[in-house]
Amino acid sequence: MIGNGALRTSPWRGPSQRIGALVLRHTYLLRRSWPRLLELTYWPTVQMIIWGLVTMFLVTNSAWFAQAAGVLLAGVILWDVMFRGQIGLSLVFMEEMWARNLGHLFASPLRPWELICALMLISLIRTLIGMTGAVGLAFVLYAFSIFDLGFALIGFFVNLIVMGWAVGFFVCGLVLRFGLGAESLAWFLIFALAPFSCVYYPLSILPDWLEPVAAILPSAHVFEGMRALLVDGTFSGDHMMRATTLNIGWMAAGIATFLAFFRSARVRGLLHQIGE
Repeated sequence: MIGNGALRTSPWRGPSQRIGALVLRHTYLLRRSWPRLLELTYWPTVQMIIWGLVTMFLVTNSAWFAQAAGVLLAGVILWDVMFRGQIGLSLVFMEEMWARNLGHLFASPLRPWELICALMLISLIRTLIGMTGAVGLAFVLYAFSIFDLGFALIGFFVNLIVMGWAVGFFVCGLVLRFGLGAESLAWFLIFALAPFSCVYYPLSILPDWLEPVAAILPSAHVFEGMRALLVDGTFSGDHMMRATTLNIGWMAAGIATFLAFFRSARVRGLLHQIGE
């Protein structure tokens, strides 16, 4: 009787225990999930790096921006193309995971390459819709038109969204491998590339040992080409060619990673088990 009474009344006598139990649960989640731990330090670190580099550049080159109206706005708009391309692809895939629908999809005649094509098309549609408002407001509020970049804008757009897709497929593969504990990668992995993409400053402002890292990013060459066009009025075919060539490798690596983890999940019977 005493034991039963203790069991009945203990939930009401120990609020600190219930609070501690909930805190402990989420502590265990953090300990067992490296993406969650990485996310805690990620945002402050990346923001510090990006704006630290911008500050360093402006200290000695403040007149440079005065000569090139719209450089920062163009950088913001084009960066959003890559971000929306990646997040659009990743979220559509994860929505199928949250709904536990992956197993049902592949019980149908759907093939992996058909899913890949569908994810890219949906991401493209979402990106075009999302960018419409930003482009329109940039013109209304700041009299800046991204279309002033001319036909080069097509090359910039294609290269950035393709790189976003490549990162998106890599993220989807990691989520298949590590489960939804890794879903936060969809939000912050792309921004880990931002300091090396040189969105707001030239590649030369990076430390010498980081320049080779930036040189293998298609995005860095896109933004270098964008600044050359806006500041000097010259189109850099070299940067465009490098971005396109690198993107072939990035896309191949992203799709290969996704397919490898997808096959592994399928063999292990995880497609029906991954969900909310």
